[in-house]
Amino acid sequence: MTHGPTQPPRSAGYVDLGDADLNARIADGLAAVEKLLHDELSKGEDFLVDKVLHLIRAGGKRFRPMMALLASEYGPKAGSDEVIRAAAVVEITHLATLYHDDVMDEAELRRGVESANSRWDNSVAILAGDILLAHASRLMSGLGRETVFHFAETFGDLVTGQMRETVGPGDSDPIEHYTKVIREKTGVLIASAGYLGALHGGASDEHIDALKRLGEAIGIVFQIVDDIIDIYSDPDESGKTPGTDLREGVFTLPVLHALQEDTEVGEELRGLLTGPLTDDASVERALELLARSTGREKALADVHRYLAEAEEQVSRLPDNEVTRALGQLAGYTVRRVG
Repeated sequence: MTHGPTQPPRSAGYVDLGDADLNARIADGLAAVEKLLHDELSKGEDFLVDKVLHLIRAGGKRFRPMMALLASEYGPKAGSDEVIRAAAVVEITHLATLYHDDVMDEAELRRGVESANSRWDNSVAILAGDILLAHASRLMSGLGRETVFHFAETFGDLVTGQMRETVGPGDSDPIEHYTKVIREKTGVLIASAGYLGALHGGASDEHIDALKRLGEAIGIVFQIVDDIIDIYSDPDESGKTPGTDLREGVFTLPVLHALQEDTEVGEELRGLLTGPLTDDASVERALELLARSTGREKALADVHRYLAEAEEQVSRLPDNEVTRALGQLAGYTVRRVG
């Protein structure tokens, strides 16, 4: 079999994994996942198909399928049909959560296009997310009892995380609450990609466990870094408008650390951040205060703590080009902060 292009399709995003042969194998795998996604989600009534393909057509990084494909490299069945199917299951589940999240957040855009709830309405977006879960379940049914059981737990974690975020921290520590939310909402699916890729690739139990834990740590690092970028990034470099979360009343880790400061900055922030910020002047003032706070520094310290967890799991894997690539992924995420 000849290899395809040495980098994944444009819709998958491209990360140089540091080895030409590995790049080619993962590119082939991502192309196979992309084909399966389109084939599977094109099934059904026309009025369903155009809704569920909406975000697939918008593209995306396909990071979770890439994680599954890399994890499968630790077994004799790397990139097998079962691995491709498992990678597609994880990505379809991720897409379903995006449809549901956009309804809850009243988002207008997703991946640079109209969100489903904005283009149609909330009911259609919710049902599109539900039919995506039906597609994931159908693909999953051919992967065995262990996979079905694993995904039952994964679904439970995803819903728990969303519910936890919705009801808020209450009297609990807000930073501990935040950490649980991102572990359940973001970490769990990347952990699942590592677990299922390794499982269906035929990896050992030791390596399956390491890849699952590695996926969770990388997911948490990704989310914290995104939250730092939302507050502190240069919009010309990141392409994002700083303070988006503040406008929505979402207080992420750097903000939570700043709010706990026993300083004049912390005191003013506590008075200012009592809910969503509805005017530009308030957002600008909040961003100024956050820039003077220790929020970024403390959030980055947390990032490096989870990065150390990722590195510990990497150390449980054999020293080869795949392990080196996995080690680079988390480091690359941190470098995005600048």
